[in-house]
Amino acid sequence: MRTLWDTLGEIFRALWAHKLRSFLTMFGIAWGVGSLLLLVGVGEGFRSGNRREMSTLGEDVMFIFPGRAPSIEGSYVGMRQYYLTQQDYEDIAAEAPAVKAVSPILQRSDIQAVSDYTSTNGQVSGVTPNYNRIRYLPIAAGRWLNPDDESQKLPVLVMGDEARRILYPHEEALGSYVLLNGVRFQVIGVMQRIGHGQNNNFNLQMFLPYSSMRDLFPAENVGDTPNAISYINYQPVNRSQHEQAKLEVHRILARNHHFDWHDEDAFDEWDSVQSFDMVLKIFTVMDWFLGSVGLITLGLGAIGVINIMLVTVSERTREIGIRKALGATRRNILLQFTLEGALLTLVSGSIGIGGAALFTHLLRGLPAPEGFDPPKIVAWSAVIAVGALAVAGTAAGLYPARKAAMLEPVEALRQE
Repeated sequence: MRTLWDTLGEIFRALWAHKLRSFLTMFGIAWGVGSLLLLVGVGEGFRSGNRREMSTLGEDVMFIFPGRAPSIEGSYVGMRQYYLTQQDYEDIAAEAPAVKAVSPILQRSDIQAVSDYTSTNGQVSGVTPNYNRIRYLPIAAGRWLNPDDESQKLPVLVMGDEARRILYPHEEALGSYVLLNGVRFQVIGVMQRIGHGQNNNFNLQMFLPYSSMRDLFPAENVGDTPNAISYINYQPVNRSQHEQAKLEVHRILARNHHFDWHDEDAFDEWDSVQSFDMVLKIFTVMDWFLGSVGLITLGLGAIGVINIMLVTVSERTREIGIRKALGATRRNILLQFTLEGALLTLVSGSIGIGGAALFTHLLRGLPAPEGFDPPKIVAWSAVIAVGALAVAGTAAGLYPARKAAMLEPVEALRQE
């Protein structure tokens, strides 16, 4: 123990004797470690922010919209517009086993909404009660639509937070009444605000039972299509079956509207599962790229430590010769320089980790851009940093230490 404390004292005296050089070396390592953690943390912030934004959409949501199909089946000369119908929705619900939940959406934006205080052109959507199982619709007050509302075609509605703010700026909306094109509806629920910034479209909406919307405010500009709807939201049984669910929906729509289901151009759709997986792949590549840049920076710092240790050995060759002449063993010399490199790397690496953690903590108090979260320390990047430090510290001290330990006392004493 006495020998170890003497060795540590010798190390600190050597480092203090070359303060500027030691500081610059430690700064290089600290910068490399901090860069690694911050670069990976930025990528993780992007990933978590995107995941949070996608969660406000709903879980595994898939959209199918009206599309264009060949005018004559099998021909690609002329295209015709087709509209989704209630029959499409019913067939998907009955005939698509890979679809867990499906809801028709009948949407209009030309309906005049009037409260006791003000009026606006309401974004009104007719949906089935299971719509809130597909989309993210948190209720702030009251309740969501239920099967009785749908079956009895009740004049009730659930409004978004922005619609509530416009129609009831200073009053309680729940239990009040809104006139939609002169028809009286009672507010049975108010949603929490979804998203932030300029993302107000969903917050402006008012949701009615689909049956009430269909009878009172049917779709417009759909030609002679009976029971037309705006679009369909559906959800696969699980993420792995989203392609199977999409295939089943394609076959049903192609059969109902008389075109070949293999014609991908006939479908206008959005698969949030596929989009989210693609974004995750992009962020994974970003993580690896940023992590590689951080590791290269850390490696450059480690090379700096090795270089400094080699210079130290060269400068202290005579001292090493005197110590060996006085009885110091190769093991003592090897231990001293190995510990010196490891200590230099460990202290500077700890400063880098602490600095990165402090910086990310300070960033959490700042507003983040929409869709992004502040950088965060990722566990695996910290593990890699510690592992890289262990390797760098060993490499930084071991080779110079071995070179010092192999010096013969007589040859070392001849050095000026």
